[in-house]
Amino acid sequence: MSNDVVTRVRIWDLPTRVFHWSLALSFFGAYLLAESERVRHLHVMFGYTVIALVVFRLVWGFLGTRYARFRSFAFGPRAVVNHLKGLARRDVPEHTGHTPAGSWAIWLMLLLALVTAVSGYLYFNEIGGEAMEGVHEVAANAWLFVVFVHVAGVIVSSIAERQNLARAMVTGYKKLGGAVANVRNASIIGALMVAGIALFWGTTTVSGRAPALPLWAGTHALVESPRLSSEHDSDDD
Repeated sequence: MSNDVVTRVRIWDLPTRVFHWSLALSFFGAYLLAESERVRHLHVMFGYTVIALVVFRLVWGFLGTRYARFRSFAFGPRAVVNHLKGLARRDVPEHTGHTPAGSWAIWLMLLLALVTAVSGYLYFNEIGGEAMEGVHEVAANAWLFVVFVHVAGVIVSSIAERQNLARAMVTGYKKLGGAVANVRNASIIGALMVAGIALFWGTTTVSGRAPALPLWAGTHALVESPRLSSEHDSDDD
């Protein structure tokens, strides 16, 4: 980091931060519950949440604030290699937004998130059979690997840049040398995201089931929790 005056600047808007942590929670939630039949409806709900989040991020990548836009982290292979060499020497230039190496991890995670969620949805609705199940598992495991690489990269970059990059994605602020303007926080959109996710999950909690998406309503498109299934069985008796 530059020896000039260091200023605290808002780089990450609220929608970007809500997306980041919601996607992380949804991925790990779905991954940890993947083998559980008892709470399968939660696994499905996490998958639905991933689809909605990725769709939002694709839109926000064009309409969002400066450092949330895709063009702000469209780095080529040479920039990535140079950045990795700099990390190895603990000598990296200051990057206001995403770093070159970090940007490639983001592209990969977005792609793998989409493949994982869509393949899971298709398999869940009995489209593609075992082949689709295989795609779903491979994509999920590849996504997990990229997540670990990304976390390791954040740790190394935090050391090299002498600031906590994970905390920056919580607060939205980074410490930068030189004059950089704060991005707008887009608080209304961020609040709507939180409200939408809460409503989606709140409805599931009350109903005890994962709703079917309108496309391809297969035999497994509605998954009830074991508690409600047992209650229904008792009513039938």
